[in-house]
This record gives sequence, C-alpha cells and structure tokens, in this order.
Amino acid sequence: MPIQTVFLDAGGVLVNPNWSRVSDTLSRHGVTATAAALAAAEPHAKKRLDTGDSVSATNDEQRGWTYFNLVLTEAGIALSEATASALAELHAYHQEFNLWESVPDEVHPALAALRTRGFKLVVVSNANGRLRYLFDRLGLSGSLDALFDSYDEGVEKPDPRFFRRALERTGSEAQSTIHVGDFYHIDVAGARAAGITPALLDVAGLYPDCDCLRVRSLTELVNALTAVSST
Repeated sequence: MPIQTVFLDAGGVLVNPNWSRVSDTLSRHGVTATAAALAAAEPHAKKRLDTGDSVSATNDEQRGWTYFNLVLTEAGIALSEATASALAELHAYHQEFNLWESVPDEVHPALAALRTRGFKLVVVSNANGRLRYLFDRLGLSGSLDALFDSYDEGVEKPDPRFFRRALERTGSEAQSTIHVGDFYHIDVAGARAAGITPALLDVAGLYPDCDCLRVRSLTELVNALTAVSST
C-alpha cells in the first residue's frame, strides 16, 4: 500500500540536545567541551548504545544518561565528579523544560513538504512527559497531526504496543505507515514488530549495512517518500 502516514521519533530526528547549554553547564563545573565537539561525538556515542542487549536491559531514562556519558567519552572527556555534577544539573533542567530543545534547520521545511504532499504526521517518541510542552514551546506542534509521549502512554519503544496504540488513535494502518527514527534496535525493530515500514535516520553514515531504508537527512526522506508516492 502507498505510504499515507509518517511516524517520527522526536529526539535525534526533529529535536536534538542543546549542546550549547551542555557546554556551558560543563564549563561552570570546570570541564571544557565545545558545543561543536559534543555534537560531532553524539552519533558515535549513540551507535555504541544502539545494541540489542543494551536496549533490552534498560529503559529510556536509564539509556538517556548513559548516552550523555558516552558523548563525553567520545569527545575525549574523562568522566569525573565534575562531569557527574554537570549532568545532574542538566538532568534537573531536562525534567522541567526538556533538554532536547535544538531544532535542526531542515526540520520545519521537511515537515511542511511532507504535509503539502498529503502525509499524516505523527510523533511517536520515548520521552519524559514534557514532550508536548516542548513542541509547543518550539513551535513544532502545529506542524503535526498527533503526538505520543511514552511517559503519558505507559509504554515505550521498541514495544510494538506503543506503535499499535498510535496507529489506532490516529486511524492509520500499519501497511501504509512508515516510522523514522535514529536507533536501529528501538525504532527499526519496534516498528517492524508492529508491522510498520521502518526507516533509519543515519546522519553520520554509521549504519552502512542497515537492512531498511536509510537516509542521511529529513530532506532525503522527503525525496524518498515523494519518489515512492509518485510511482
């Protein structure tokens, strides 16, 4: 069936950590790390975390702070009491405001292009209950048809029940839905288990052998979906 609905992860797809805030917080604790260095290290840290064993043994909150330690390690920063204190401060900010508050330049144009082409746009994301507030604050909510936060739903990816709930409540069919995420063992595996076509956003090209649609940008995703829908 032709794709009619696009499920989108939030973190790593539509929003990224505010690396400037992370850099500034580390600096207050005596740790030097530029925002650019942290952003460059992030895909490599994420790849290290993206294993079947890691995902099955942890939940999203546990993975989230392991992720930041891995980012620091990949950026060549030794973990210490200072980095732990900085991350604790960032965690407190995240609980109130959500640290994933940086919107890549391509996001608004890509969402607009997908809506223009008639796709239903639905966010399906592991989050902390503050995702709707965050998207309202960032001006993203108006570009979407629905948003599902795992904290509110009581179930998280890769559990296929989360995807099926989003399908049911948006009136979508698995066979005509694609899910775009940045973790293979969370997004691709979970979508497949729910009968949804998966796509992996691999901005750094670290998954050359991925067995599903792989795109380096949302612009590339728009082009791929446009090509498919026009055939």
